[in-house]
Amino acid sequence: MKALSFIGRATELQAMTDLKQKKSASLLVIKGRRRIGKSRLIEEFARNDRFLRFEGLFPVKKTTAQSQREEFAKQLALNLKAPQTVANDWSDLFLSLAREARTGRVIIVFDEISWMGSKDSDFLGKLKHIWDTEFKKNAQLILILCGSVSAWIEENILRSTGFVGRLSLVLGLEELSIPECNAFLTNIGFRGPAYERFKILSVTGGIPRYLEEIKPDRPADENIKELCFVKTGVLFREFQEIFLDIFAKKSDAYKKIVEILVDGDKEFSDIVNALGMVKNGHVSTHLHNLIQSGLIKRDNTWNVKDGKESSLSRYRLSDNYLRFYLKYIEKNKNKIETKHFEKQALSALPGFNSIMGLQFENLVLNNRDFIWKKLHLYPTDIVTDNPYFQRPQLRKKGCQIDYLIQTKTNVLYACEIKFSKEEVKSDVIDQMRQKIDNFYLPRGFSIMPVLVHVNGVSESISEQEYFSHIINFAELFEI
Repeated sequence: MKALSFIGRATELQAMTDLKQKKSASLLVIKGRRRIGKSRLIEEFARNDRFLRFEGLFPVKKTTAQSQREEFAKQLALNLKAPQTVANDWSDLFLSLAREARTGRVIIVFDEISWMGSKDSDFLGKLKHIWDTEFKKNAQLILILCGSVSAWIEENILRSTGFVGRLSLVLGLEELSIPECNAFLTNIGFRGPAYERFKILSVTGGIPRYLEEIKPDRPADENIKELCFVKTGVLFREFQEIFLDIFAKKSDAYKKIVEILVDGDKEFSDIVNALGMVKNGHVSTHLHNLIQSGLIKRDNTWNVKDGKESSLSRYRLSDNYLRFYLKYIEKNKNKIETKHFEKQALSALPGFNSIMGLQFENLVLNNRDFIWKKLHLYPTDIVTDNPYFQRPQLRKKGCQIDYLIQTKTNVLYACEIKFSKEEVKSDVIDQMRQKIDNFYLPRGFSIMPVLVHVNGVSESISEQEYFSHIINFAELFEI
């Protein structure tokens, strides 16, 4: 079978390639969610160079610092085609590697570095010392520290005084954009129309590893069923691996927070109340770590009058797979395992259309630059943009706008995001009009309603000319 072409990551790949122009060694950090494509990016970057890869052991109860060192020593022997060295001290192992990589272009990656080093408090200190005294002597060496436990990387490497001034580049990988996903699906031979492709992305998001599992000769619903609703399906078992991978023993606490966000975004106080807790640093830390791991987003609102960020914010489950799993897979695990779910139609799942709406919103917000393009806006034109909400007060009602853009010319674009199998009906105009009526509009500002859809709008919407722009996200699949 022909190998898949490498798709996307052009910006990241260029930033990494630029390091090869330096006249000194480079230390690089790459972090991002499990399955996001970190290892594949590194392989593409290093494909014409000498490449030495080391990966930490997945941490289980019996995993120790010694077993991590022994695994590293084993991989060192395989990489160097040499006898295995004694693995009693990280300094000795790092020194052996540095001496074998003292000249020429060499790219070394320590993959899942949190697994590798979290059991030994001296790991990073010894790595820093060998970097300073040995690794950096080779001006053509690039050492990559990579992992999916972004919170550990942030705390122990990015915020560590030991690594200040030593990092040449830090990359955090996000999901592939819709055009990149489209190219990916086309590359594997999928021929379905835009709505079918959006349905796939509503479950997988822009996660490359999940897209690799799509069978191109089958429609979206069949692919989703095989991935999610069969006990051997990749996405049937993926959830537990994600949470154990990233959060280990604390995975249950993080899962509770994610479950609260399944049906929509929440303020911090809503989350605390749902957990039955008082406000404390633990909840804030968990939310921060979930954000760092790429699973949720914090959407800050702002004061329109001066464009300054307000104290109001909401947390949103931004990972489409997690929402789909918690909403539909986990609740039906017994039925799936006993094959009593195979004939279930996706559209018959409870609340399916509303969940697809939330999934579509995530895709739109992750690809908001397409809206800018359709509105003829450049990033320099925008003061701020995000999902927006205002609380009800004495003189104004509450309202929530799916996506609001504030420009430097005091024009506000209020975007209503609609995902539907059928054409969007004209009642969306009344819904949008009510939101704008409730919106507090400062003097000197104007607001323009915008409709974002994927599967067409009724003729009556166009005839009424209410929306300043009607944006069809399906156009992204035509690029």
